[in-house]
Amino acid sequence: MIVCAGGFETFSFAYPIGIGLIDSSINLTRLALLDKPDFILFIATAGSYGKYKIFDIVQSRGASQIELSFFDNKSYTPIDNVIISEGLNVSHETLVNSSNYITTDKSYSKHFLKNGIGLENMEFFSVLKVAQEFEIPAGGIFIVTNYCDKDAHKSFKENHKKSMRLLEEYIKDRFKGLR
Repeated sequence: MIVCAGGFETFSFAYPIGIGLIDSSINLTRLALLDKPDFILFIATAGSYGKYKIFDIVQSRGASQIELSFFDNKSYTPIDNVIISEGLNVSHETLVNSSNYITTDKSYSKHFLKNGIGLENMEFFSVLKVAQEFEIPAGGIFIVTNYCDKDAHKSFKENHKKSMRLLEEYIKDRFKGLR
């Protein structure tokens, strides 16, 4: 099953599951309950903490859910905040951090990179959490639209249309037969 966030990030061959951690987890749970897939592939845009360049395409099967206040020693969590999906031959070398907020302070990038976290996407942690709960192998393919800095939103808007086209071409080429 191929899924995407939805909204202005939709593909004809993917189920939209919602934007952000909550909507995506609710809607993906609903899909998994109705017709449990053999695997889940999430495709989306992402922001880079500096390791990847604009329009790079990155695969991952690992996600984290770390809030910025954690790096300032102003918060902690009693729950496991890193997930690696098993069963897919996809790298988890780069973790993707998820939050309902977009990082706009470049100084946090060094903290993410030091912890093996190269990208930021709002939904991926919830996708992997739902997949883990239903024992479904899962992974993600991301295209970088922006850096996580003060110009994140501006760059995202400028690069979004081209990124969507490039990601769709990549997916269709990789998975022949998609329309």
